[in-house]
Amino acid sequence: MQRLFVDQDLRAGLQLEADRAQANYLLNVLRMKEGGDVLVFNGKHGEWRAQILPTGRKSCQLIVTEQLREQTPMPDLDYLFAPLKLARLDYMVQKAVEMGAGRLRPVLTQFTQNPKVKLERMESNVLEACEQCGVLSIPSVMEPQQLKKLLSMWEQEEGDRQIIFCDEGHGTHNPFDALKDVPKGPLAILIGPEGGFSEEERALLHSKPFVHAIPLGPRILRADTAAVAALAVVQAKLGDWF
Repeated sequence: MQRLFVDQDLRAGLQLEADRAQANYLLNVLRMKEGGDVLVFNGKHGEWRAQILPTGRKSCQLIVTEQLREQTPMPDLDYLFAPLKLARLDYMVQKAVEMGAGRLRPVLTQFTQNPKVKLERMESNVLEACEQCGVLSIPSVMEPQQLKKLLSMWEQEEGDRQIIFCDEGHGTHNPFDALKDVPKGPLAILIGPEGGFSEEERALLHSKPFVHAIPLGPRILRADTAAVAALAVVQAKLGDWF
């Protein structure tokens, strides 16, 4: 069933106006008719069934009928990443949402390729991934931060949240062995830019007691591939997959 994000409170009997893009997609792309069912969510009140009521060729209302799923809590996993070029950044943001990230936090490093981050575009990709993958809690997108500043304020602002960073220079290939020493509790995953972290940045990361380096196998991965691999490994070992 088609899922739509709506920026309104949801309750049984509510009639809300689909925005122009949603109405056009439902009526003219999917060719749905009056009484057709869709799912709506707003990130606060769970998931609801709604019926389509056309009000024109390119407009319709959605009549909310019943709640199908209660609201889920936001995943307690931060995803820190050096922004990539636009198309690959779109992919990486969508995959992070699918893999259970709760906050998306751009981090500017010495080799970051795309320092000018378009937050509205990232938020749009977050919503699209939520719509497509049944996600109810909408991850937040935060303002970019310089890596050095982020690390200097980390314990003061984040308490005992641990950072797991993907280190190409790690001495082994097995990430599960490296994860054995990570304390239980809130986590963040840090993915570097295409050129990797500088030696100065690697040294800084290794000097922090709340930072843990892991490898991602014997091959060098592109940053967007590394993001999916790291999120899968951490979710399987320490996250909500086990």
